Amino acid sequence: MISGAQTRRRRKEARPAEITAAALSVFAEKGFAASRLEDVAERAGASKGTIYLYFDTKEALFEAVVHEAFAPLLDRVGKAKRDPRARSEDLLRLVIETIYRDLVGTDRRQILRMMIAEGTRFPHLVEFYHREAVSRGKALLGEIISQGIARGEFVDGPAARCPEVVIGPAIMAGVWKLVFERIERLDLDRFIAAHLDLVLNGLRAGSPTRVTVPSQRE
Repeated sequence: MISGAQTRRRRKEARPAEITAAALSVFAEKGFAASRLEDVAERAGASKGTIYLYFDTKEALFEAVVHEAFAPLLDRVGKAKRDPRARSEDLLRLVIETIYRDLVGTDRRQILRMMIAEGTRFPHLVEFYHREAVSRGKALLGEIISQGIARGEFVDGPAARCPEVVIGPAIMAGVWKLVFERIERLDLDRFIAAHLDLVLNGLRAGSPTRVTVPSQRE
């Protein structure tokens, strides 16, 4: 039987994740500038004092939202990369598919909306986002591509030296879903397959192998 103390401890451990989830929802709805910690507390079903136990400013809370969105993704790919049996192509697939599944295809894409809409007003948050998400992601992609070149899996061409090109379609998909989804729905499965086809056949050494594109959904 779980004691009351154990239940309270587990509840306390879960609180930060509940607060960051509520913060993302509030930030997406109101924008970062207009959001208040009181709004986040209400959405999380907590008191404002509870928020301050974990985050002393709204900026610190935003940084936690970004960290929670990207750190697990980067850590998961980094762990897979350390496996000497892992093929570079499979690692690249993992990166791209994870970005779509965990970021583009979820409410976490709202972070991108905030960076575009409010970044000029909060340059320190843009710098944090760039440092914690963009720079780390680019470095990891560069390492995977360099490893693939060294192993003869990838060719050393212009695309291999520009990780931004490799991940660019995912950014475009995120913007599309934020701006145009209600007008024209993006078939994400087909888009992911097309992205993989474009990138992998642009990097592969030797003859390209086509990526199967799912049939159009009704």
